[in-house]
Amino acid sequence: MKINNRRFILTSFLLLLGILGFSQKKFATVTGKVVDENENPLSKVSVVILGQARGITTNDSGYFRVKVEADKAFALVFSYTGRKAEQKNFLLNEGEEETVTIRLEKSENTLQEVIVTDQRDRRETGLIRPNPKTILNLPSAVTGVESLIKIFVGSNNELTSQYSVRGGSYDENLIYVNDFEIFRPYLVRNGQQEGLSFINPEMVRNISFYNGGFQSKYGDKMSSVLDIQYKKSRRSGGSAYVGILEQGVQLEGSGKRSKFSYLLGVRNRSNRNLLSRQDTKGNYVPSSADFQALLNYQFNSKWQAELLSNISQTRFTLIPQFSQLTTSVFSPVFTATLGVDIYFEGREKDRYQTNMLGFALVNQPTKKLKLKWMASRFSNDESENIDITGAYLFGDRDFDKRNPTYGLIINPLGAGVFQNWARNELNMENWNISHKGNYEQGKHAWQWGLGYDRTSIADKLNEWEFQDSAGYALPYRPNLLQLSKQVRSNANLDVNKYSGYIQDNILLGDSSHSFTLSAGARFNYNSLNKEFIASPRIGASWKPASKKDIIYRLALGAYHQPPFYRELRRYDGTVNTSLKSQKSWQAVAGFDYNFIGLSSRPMRWTTEFYYKRISDAVSYDVDNVRVRYSGENNAKAYAAGIEMRLHGELVPDAESWVSIGFMKTAEDIRDDHYYRYKNAAGEYITAESSDQVVADSSRFDVGWLRRPTDRRITFGMFFQDYLPTNKNFRMFLNLLYGSNLPYNIPGAVRYRNAAVIEPYIRADIGFSALLVDDDRSRRRSHSPFRNFDNIWASLEVFNIIDRANTISYLFIKDFSNTVYLMPNRLTPRLLNVKIIARW
Repeated sequence: MKINNRRFILTSFLLLLGILGFSQKKFATVTGKVVDENENPLSKVSVVILGQARGITTNDSGYFRVKVEADKAFALVFSYTGRKAEQKNFLLNEGEEETVTIRLEKSENTLQEVIVTDQRDRRETGLIRPNPKTILNLPSAVTGVESLIKIFVGSNNELTSQYSVRGGSYDENLIYVNDFEIFRPYLVRNGQQEGLSFINPEMVRNISFYNGGFQSKYGDKMSSVLDIQYKKSRRSGGSAYVGILEQGVQLEGSGKRSKFSYLLGVRNRSNRNLLSRQDTKGNYVPSSADFQALLNYQFNSKWQAELLSNISQTRFTLIPQFSQLTTSVFSPVFTATLGVDIYFEGREKDRYQTNMLGFALVNQPTKKLKLKWMASRFSNDESENIDITGAYLFGDRDFDKRNPTYGLIINPLGAGVFQNWARNELNMENWNISHKGNYEQGKHAWQWGLGYDRTSIADKLNEWEFQDSAGYALPYRPNLLQLSKQVRSNANLDVNKYSGYIQDNILLGDSSHSFTLSAGARFNYNSLNKEFIASPRIGASWKPASKKDIIYRLALGAYHQPPFYRELRRYDGTVNTSLKSQKSWQAVAGFDYNFIGLSSRPMRWTTEFYYKRISDAVSYDVDNVRVRYSGENNAKAYAAGIEMRLHGELVPDAESWVSIGFMKTAEDIRDDHYYRYKNAAGEYITAESSDQVVADSSRFDVGWLRRPTDRRITFGMFFQDYLPTNKNFRMFLNLLYGSNLPYNIPGAVRYRNAAVIEPYIRADIGFSALLVDDDRSRRRSHSPFRNFDNIWASLEVFNIIDRANTISYLFIKDFSNTVYLMPNRLTPRLLNVKIIARW
């Protein structure tokens, strides 16, 4: 009885608090009348508080009455079909009543754009379709579609457009633009050297990103597909944006009767302001520019042609001068702040040039049948020229500002000299001829395709590293000058690839209760290793007859990845032409749930569980953005996890995303082992001990280890909002978190991937103001802005928390031959200003 009394008292107390909280709210009232230009009352006019989903309408006499919260700025939006919307701002005291008269003028554009969407993005496993209009609004150091993708898959480097999906490497992702496959540069070592992404964000019409479980029609990679469709222009117009880091212009138009249309884009980017604030000081001269064109011609209702071209060039020059790295060591018995000062001589000069030309001919004989023939040429011409010498001093750094030695090395632990030298060239040319088709018959939608690729690769690799520690060359050999690393090879390869697929998409039921099934298979034959692989795939979705708008999804299949050039090359530069495909079997299950959120706005919740089992895996290491493969099918691996996403408009016309993932990926390298040695007393000793005699040894198998991409937790958020009284002042927040990553210690079998890169945390924020809106009736005839649709000004703060994220480590040895890891940091806080204009 006492327990029941306590519950009653607690419930009564909470209820009383709720009533008191509600009663403490202060209210005011807005009343008025809505009329037209002739003072005639307008009925059924929508009256909504800005930022809320629900409102009221005026009565037959045009009157309305709204109860609002007092002492708080707000805005009322009045809208009516065929008339211009009107906004009125208020700030009322408690009990105050304000009466207004609102006049709505006729609109020149009585027809509004209607967006028709289907349920494909809900029925297909792993499919995410973000709004391309948010790309330029996203505050990010790299402008592009890939920065938007990182919200869903995570990131550890803001300088690169590459990404890892569900434990896969950077080379496991497919990219298509208008059905043409896109390739990335291959010699890039770090994000500093990267230029513009191939995808021009202002030319994008549609984004389809699959993070797993994709259908047979997509190619032979293990992780993801990014399918981009460019716009097909139907009017004359364009856009331009100017920022500190990047500038671009896009033009579009069409000819008479809209038979011919064009879409042109020019971009330029320089990361000098971004890179000049990194730990390594020097003269950075990065530059990247590209030109893209999409031309369409409609011969008649059944035939059309398309031409897509791209010319891109990136140059990177670095004359380093000085680098100052610092890290802290904490232990129960030892605490120190260690640093290394490096003084440089020499330079690095890199060049990456990409050319692409694709032609497509589309024939649609009937409404049910569509045929497409494509031919393309893609070429990469890359060169690296590095000759940099560094002299370093390593030891305890003084961080006491009271001392004259503040910031200097006061207790040297090591000193030495190193030299990095490279003359690398890579020329790759890929020719493709392919055919795609689809045929719809009743509840079936058949899709098929055939393709032939010929890839020619000419690679000249010549690089070495020299290390001197305390006057001794490493590795130390008496009376012999030894290089610590040397790679030299020449490779000329011609590879023929044949591929194809067929699949059937079946839809049963109606909008309230449906079942879909997608079943298909693809094949691939590679003339280099003479391997034929087949990949069956099946996907299904089920929408039960329920009051809840929920769809369940499932996908199973084989995702085998034939080797490309980067996987073929071993650590020593030799090429393994007999390397087989990495074979992956994957399963994905999840659901997609639409509901009304707390803000009375429609929201979407997606959850997916996934599991990948990989055989014949090629082990690799990741250093910055450079992936170095073993060149052998020497491992087996797996990845398993869960991903959850929440998507919706917390306020009208402001799309936001939240994504969180939990994942584990590990690998077991075949015959990966090490030995431990004992002396005569049974004590473990090191193999290098010269004063000890080895009496016994024990072999230890390494077993399962974390893969280089084993990031257990990822979180991403893109949030938009605007002022409660003015939608023309907006805020954009981009937040990324990724837990720690393993990092490999070269040559240490026992401690493979034992080092740890700290969690990646980054927050970028942007503020935008609309300078010119789309209401041209208010502009004067001689105004220079009379032909613009809108002009936005943005202020962006990158890395607002100024976190020093780590991307890799520099290995330093002290006088006792102990190895220390000094972190290479990413970019600090930086301001960016951007102007975006559309016409």
